[in-house]
Amino acid sequence: MAVWQWIRCFSGPHLQRIHRTPDQTRPDGRSSRRGFNYQPRGLEKHTDSILGWASTVWSLSYYSSPLLLCYLYRKGYICSSKLVPVSQYLGTILICLLGVACLREYAEHSARDFITNETAELGWGRWKNPEYLQFISVLEETKRNHSAENKKKLRGFTFDFPHWPLDFSWREVTSSKLSKTGVSLLKPEPKLRGTADSILYSVRTLPCHIIGYLVAHTFGRRMLYPGSVGLLHKAMKPMLTQGQAKLIEEYDGQRNKLVACDGNEIDTMFVDRRRDGGRNGKTLVICCEGNAGFYEVGCMNTPLDAGYSVLGWNHPGFADSTGVPFPQNEANAMDVVIQFAVHKLGFQLNDIIIYAWSIGGFTATWAVMSYPEIQSLVLDASFDDLLPLALKVMPESWRPLVQYTVRQYMNLNNAEQLLKYQGPVLLIRRSRDEIITTGGPEDIMSNRGNDLLLKLLQFRYPKIMTDEGIRVVKQWLGASNPLEEASVYSGYEVDDGWCESVLQSYQTDRDVLFPWSVGEDMTQEGRRQLALFLARKYMRNFESTHCTPLPASEFHSPWRL
Repeated sequence: MAVWQWIRCFSGPHLQRIHRTPDQTRPDGRSSRRGFNYQPRGLEKHTDSILGWASTVWSLSYYSSPLLLCYLYRKGYICSSKLVPVSQYLGTILICLLGVACLREYAEHSARDFITNETAELGWGRWKNPEYLQFISVLEETKRNHSAENKKKLRGFTFDFPHWPLDFSWREVTSSKLSKTGVSLLKPEPKLRGTADSILYSVRTLPCHIIGYLVAHTFGRRMLYPGSVGLLHKAMKPMLTQGQAKLIEEYDGQRNKLVACDGNEIDTMFVDRRRDGGRNGKTLVICCEGNAGFYEVGCMNTPLDAGYSVLGWNHPGFADSTGVPFPQNEANAMDVVIQFAVHKLGFQLNDIIIYAWSIGGFTATWAVMSYPEIQSLVLDASFDDLLPLALKVMPESWRPLVQYTVRQYMNLNNAEQLLKYQGPVLLIRRSRDEIITTGGPEDIMSNRGNDLLLKLLQFRYPKIMTDEGIRVVKQWLGASNPLEEASVYSGYEVDDGWCESVLQSYQTDRDVLFPWSVGEDMTQEGRRQLALFLARKYMRNFESTHCTPLPASEFHSPWRL
């Protein structure tokens, strides 16, 4: 029995934090903190430090391996006579690290008092640590019996996510959307060519295809999604742990593991406000983070402060979610998150708002395109298409390669997906955005959020958004501050009541889907008024830079007639 218990501890996950509910107190009588970080002592602490350094060295070696290999090659070290001794040294190091891992389990230290107020006896490592033994018992019991009571006990601990029991899988719901690779995506239309031309074209462009694949799967993906880089995750680990603890201990957050159709494990956090009695609690806001954002410290806080129920999730490859954040994997993850919200959490699609920040607009627009019954969509600091932004940061001579790579592997076509959605939309533009502008933060007209708005309005209201309508909307978008924006709006004497009545009348008489033909028989002055009215309803300006957290006061449900 003792041997089996030791094996459980040896193979068990690393325990990071023990959470407490507000009515629990620590053995020393303090209740100011609802939880505490698990702190190994003695040799266990030092061996953890050694293993941590080894992991960091491995990460640095991995990312610098191309340069390291070139250096070794130039020095003549890549040959059999040199590699054999090196492999022996590496083997010795691996054996030592294995010994350190074993030593960690036997490391002598004084254990802290546990929740039961019993004094922990001196012991050996995890094997004699009552905190860890309590945790490993709860974990194994939950794996055997995945009941609500056991899951509630398990949520009192934060530990290595690969050991977290599965909470929901895409296999639990039959979906006709799935193909061999996963959910369906909009693909760029292929160019029509003759058979001979196609073969010749394929041969000529083969080098570009190979280079594009290598670029996308190496530094390209990491430049686009820096949050998937392991070194960044290691650097942010203390902040992520603190943010997760806040969500669990202050908001009673529920962590869950979802498995998408591609096998990726998605780490999620759900805060349920339905029992609070607030006006917004029955509405679920699903948050889609940016390219370096995590639910622990990301945009979840905005709808939380506004009183909504909130479901956050991490991109594939971010923090504890597995995989890599290519568009197909992103859409697969978004799909299982929505299925989880509906079939496990009990929300209807028309009770769900999708809220996205920055690059999260891709999964958000995919969600509303694929699930048109979703209540509404809020896009904060997002863009219409990745390609113009990619061309901005890459050399001009790379243009053909960048175009092919983006369209083939990183086709974040937000506007194209958004036009498939018929529901309410709100766009939030950062007036000093330095990320999604092609001309710099001072050039507000180069903000790609403008293009997203114009494409949406031109699709939904083509008779209003004629050349004149586009001109006045661009004039409004070019306003550098709220005063100038109001001046443009009042300069065209826009009558909000008249505009809304015209649109309501059209909707009542026809009840048709977009695009609408409203404005077809209208004067130029009337179309100008409607164009500005619609622009202000679909977009709100927020005076800030790209990465400033959005205050809850700026989070609104989109306008609807």
